[in-house]
Amino acid sequence: MREAHDIERQVGIEYYVSDADGIGGRLRDSPADFCVTEIELFDTEPVDADPAAYPHLVVRATLRDWDTNDFAGALSDRLGISRERVSWAGTKDKRAVTTQLFSVDGIDSEDIPELSDVDIEIIGRAGRPILFGDLAGNRFEITVRNPETPDNVDDITDDLRAFAGVDGMNSAEDATVAVPNYFGQQRFGSIRPVTHEVGLAIARDDWEGAVMAYVGNPHDREPEQTREARAVAETGDWQAALDVFPRHLGYERSMLHRLVESAGDEDSEDFRAALEAVPTNLQQLFVNAAQSYVFNRILSERLERGLPFTTPVVGDVVCFTDSDAPEGLTLPDTSRTQRVTEKRLDSITRHCERGRAFVTAPLVGTETELADGEPGDIERAVLDEVGIEPTDFDQPGEFHSEGTRRAIAVQTDLTVERDPLTFCFDLPKGSYATVLMREYLKRDPDDR
Repeated sequence: MREAHDIERQVGIEYYVSDADGIGGRLRDSPADFCVTEIELFDTEPVDADPAAYPHLVVRATLRDWDTNDFAGALSDRLGISRERVSWAGTKDKRAVTTQLFSVDGIDSEDIPELSDVDIEIIGRAGRPILFGDLAGNRFEITVRNPETPDNVDDITDDLRAFAGVDGMNSAEDATVAVPNYFGQQRFGSIRPVTHEVGLAIARDDWEGAVMAYVGNPHDREPEQTREARAVAETGDWQAALDVFPRHLGYERSMLHRLVESAGDEDSEDFRAALEAVPTNLQQLFVNAAQSYVFNRILSERLERGLPFTTPVVGDVVCFTDSDAPEGLTLPDTSRTQRVTEKRLDSITRHCERGRAFVTAPLVGTETELADGEPGDIERAVLDEVGIEPTDFDQPGEFHSEGTRRAIAVQTDLTVERDPLTFCFDLPKGSYATVLMREYLKRDPDDR
């Protein structure tokens, strides 16, 4: 194992599993170098179905260099509706070409506007909105430009094949590989990784600390103007901060507007109200990021202790495959779990080897039950270090989370094309392409 980059360690990613040198190079020289297409898992009725019974119009949008939240905001603005009436299954990278489903409540197909660098296809109607997670996975085609040592691809692939427990029968151009199922850097903020700090403060009932982690807390990777604005916010002069905050930082400005309205007499409820001024999906993201950070820390500790990822040990909790997954894509079903005891170890190991079961770790919430044995020791030690416990996620509104479990390894069939150097693979929902690609590039994740 190698140590991860400094900024990765800030979000709990401590290691690379591949010892081979990286290939270098750049991702996303242009949006077309990073193509993402949803593997859809959402049923619709015909577009002429009764709008009273099926009020949500479902569209497939191909976005070029669009942040998902920004697109939802632009679409709702053009339609003259609340941003909350636009829903989607998963947030995608901005500097990319992404194809995904959106639902829009209460509009007709002829209402859909034209937007720059967007192609929209009307799919049908639905009786409910698309919700986060309403997809099976994503298909990626990623081109690396100007790799410094492209021949290192083979050695890295061999390491990732070994991590997957594959015996080497694949070719370097078409291999089954695996990596730890880390949450990628973008989960926390690629330039300023702070969303988990906000979520951890919320879990500790520190609402003021949560706001300040987001509107204050300047980072040395930000532009000077932004750092200076955050420094003003840290003085508690909300109007002065609002006057200098860059216009494109709309979420911070929304929080500051709410604090200005409290007229200098803020209490815990005012700071919570400031957090509630941002879209509900961002409120949820703060808590999810805290859970993701703890999860990453647990995986890093498991790596450090040398415990396996694709086969269980006594004390682990495993989940089984989702029988409703599309053909060719294996999905973990975390609603079906089983604890690994001495008596069950051999049979569950066989299930894992055949791709029918997966070792998991917790996304901690109020209903979380921790593992036993050494895996449980790791989970409890990380929670102690972070200073939270499962009951801390019993919070109001969108900040509440019951938690779940998540597979600790992600496996995929990888195809590599050499000219230009392009990586093609599918991942289940919730897994990050950048977590696989970081093993190949081995450089600062902010070097695009």
